[in-house]
Amino acid sequence: MFSTPKLILSAGLALCLACPLTAQTARWQQKAEYQMDIDFDTQKHQFKGKQKLTYTNNSPDTLTRVFYHLYYNAFQPYSLMDVRSRWIADPDPRVRDRIVKLKPEEEGYQKINALKQDGQSLKYSIEGTILEVELAKPILPTKKVVFEMDFEAQVPAQIRRTGRNNKEGIDYSMSQWYPKLCEYDYQGWHPNPYVGREFHGVWGDFDVKISIDSSYTIGATGYLQNAQEVGKGYETQGSKVKRPNGSKLTWHFKAPEVHDFAWGADPNYTHTTAEVDGITLHFFYQTNKTETVKNWKELPRYAIKAFQFMNKTFGKYPYKQYSFVQGGDGGMEYPMMTLMLGDNGLGSTVGTAVHELIHSWFQGVLATNESLYAWMDEGFNSYAGNLFEGGEFPHEGNYDNYFDIIKRGIEEPLSTHADHFNTNSAYSMSAYSKGCVFLAQLGYVVGEANLSKTMLQYFNTWKMKHPNDNDFIRVAEKVSGLELDWYKEYFVYSTHTIDYSIKQVEPASESSTFITLERVGRMPMPLDIEITYKDGSKEQIYIPIDLLRGEKPSEVGNRIVKADWGWVYPTYRFEVGKPVQNIKSIEIDKSMRMADVNRKNNVYPSDLSKTFMERK
Repeated sequence: MFSTPKLILSAGLALCLACPLTAQTARWQQKAEYQMDIDFDTQKHQFKGKQKLTYTNNSPDTLTRVFYHLYYNAFQPYSLMDVRSRWIADPDPRVRDRIVKLKPEEEGYQKINALKQDGQSLKYSIEGTILEVELAKPILPTKKVVFEMDFEAQVPAQIRRTGRNNKEGIDYSMSQWYPKLCEYDYQGWHPNPYVGREFHGVWGDFDVKISIDSSYTIGATGYLQNAQEVGKGYETQGSKVKRPNGSKLTWHFKAPEVHDFAWGADPNYTHTTAEVDGITLHFFYQTNKTETVKNWKELPRYAIKAFQFMNKTFGKYPYKQYSFVQGGDGGMEYPMMTLMLGDNGLGSTVGTAVHELIHSWFQGVLATNESLYAWMDEGFNSYAGNLFEGGEFPHEGNYDNYFDIIKRGIEEPLSTHADHFNTNSAYSMSAYSKGCVFLAQLGYVVGEANLSKTMLQYFNTWKMKHPNDNDFIRVAEKVSGLELDWYKEYFVYSTHTIDYSIKQVEPASESSTFITLERVGRMPMPLDIEITYKDGSKEQIYIPIDLLRGEKPSEVGNRIVKADWGWVYPTYRFEVGKPVQNIKSIEIDKSMRMADVNRKNNVYPSDLSKTFMERK
């Protein structure tokens, strides 16, 4: 999802791909094969659907019940999403009290008219956005069942992500629009009530037919199966197929190995395409504003560069197409597509598009449980986007946001469930910014080359497997040869901060100097230290911590490796072989990748701290 739009500039970075890991790849995945036939009424903003779901229980467990998400039910007065939006200290300005003010014809709903398991009717109940189903027969390990469902739905007035008639005049943003089976994994069921935050879905195949007024063009997840029939610029660029008003056209899409299906529809979409690395990029946007058209015509060249960068740096995108669809309430990622606003200028349009397409790696393909590990999606996304944009300190803004929530006293551990943060600010700055800092700082701990190899190996090892935080850190350990459990535990499961200082610099003898460092913060870290002498020479000092059980490769040429700093010791003293009067300056972490909350005490003499901060 998109937070702060900004113009993304071109960048390039080619990295080598190490041998893929073989351990930890046996985790089972459930399988859901959806067949859906949708009859859409654009006059009433309602649709009826038939869903056939073939579900394979690949778990070692016997299942006696299942759960579905009914996301549209959140868009009703007094829903959990409505109440939370009105009671949280810093409500999302797009929501606030809008849901409670909806008229009956503006509300969203999903109703289940019939549900069967292998032909046998089932008992079920609906609690808010969750459908609870009692099975007629348990689903044994390795067995398949077929669920058949008749349902109907009303598309809500556009408020958050999904809905009709968004502020830019797009008729339908169709996300979270169908009864979606909840995920069952090694942690059990995940029937989280929807309050407007994150998602987790079952890997599967989608075969979706949507019958809608023939004046509409659809951009969707998956591959269109009947391009010649629908026209709309699919079969030949810019072609038009004329049909009588009120007649319907059926759009048929198939999407293999995805965990969700979304689409957008409008009668005034223009459809264009571009090609990159064997991938067809589709663009759907309105042409009623000159500036919008200009921006969307510029968008393909940025999208092409972003895809090239991501394919080289983070792993190969596994699908053959991706769609940028004007709609939604900002930007929101879905498999093989994004719904995004498109009228906010070139910088915003490009920034949103690039941010959302990067989600195709961390949310679309790796697909961690966003509710539990939002930072592994949003934060990793921010990290990748910053690298694409480039700059001397590309992650500086994310570090500043992380420091801000600490100063404001609202930080919560990254391990907090996305729905249960006390404030939206703490969630956003934790998921997007602290998650980014987690990776950028990991580069400081293990070395940038090891981090680059880790990101590639992580993607290729865990794609399509819903990895968790430990899965990632184990890849980093195997690539770097270092122990990193302590890093994860401190930075993810606590709010302990990093603060190191140069406590004392004093003569050891006529020809040497003692330097004493202090660990002021609770979180231990290895240290890079640069000593500059008055004759212009420099000395690079590296101090590992005992928890690391090793040392990162040198990133600064020749360096002096000191003895481990035991993590419980508050101070550490070492000696350098030049007199104190010859020392011009000492600096901890010149790269500023370590998230030290008080960088003023990282330099000696202290009157250099102003220069240090100005350089930042």
